Amino acid sequence: MDTELLVATLVFIIPMCFTPGPNNVLCAAHGSQHGLRGTMPLITGMAIGWSSLGLFVGAATVFIEENESFFSLLTYVGAAYIAYLAYKIATAKPITDEEQSSERLGVITGIVLQVVNGKAWIHFLVLMTAFGSLFGAGFEGKVALVLLNLLFGLPAVTCWAAFGTLLRRAFSNPSSARNLNRAMGLSLFAVAAWIVLSH
Repeated sequence: MDTELLVATLVFIIPMCFTPGPNNVLCAAHGSQHGLRGTMPLITGMAIGWSSLGLFVGAATVFIEENESFFSLLTYVGAAYIAYLAYKIATAKPITDEEQSSERLGVITGIVLQVVNGKAWIHFLVLMTAFGSLFGAGFEGKVALVLLNLLFGLPAVTCWAAFGTLLRRAFSNPSSARNLNRAMGLSLFAVAAWIVLSH
């Protein structure tokens, strides 16, 4: 294995996984409403969808690069979906313990979000084209690269969900909880706007 390429790959992966993006901001927002345990199904779905997307991109990088119009459309659809989630969070009422199980996002949402997550597509396109040879040629090398990515991606979304849980404890009364929901929704909407404006 090329040590320099490994270091370069980690320098790319770690900031991409831990900096704000649709997954991280949504986990923080969801964690602030439902706690870390209540956010684990969403995180599980993200891990499944994220890894599946990585494997798909690894297998189809050439096709995706040759069909930029499809990728552009997917980016805008993703931004719209993220904006919708932002609206739902911003307008959500403070949730009681009895309501948590019925209101929380689950595995399916986590998976679907990856399909329309522009940051995830860009992340894996760069990862597979610039660092795809780290573990050797062939699909097996791409699988190993996706697993390395997951090694940092899972702790990242979990940390953001835990951060949201801490915020929830700090904003425990109904009025402050409502303000927290609005702030989290606005943050997620800002991510959607950034995706559109930077495309």
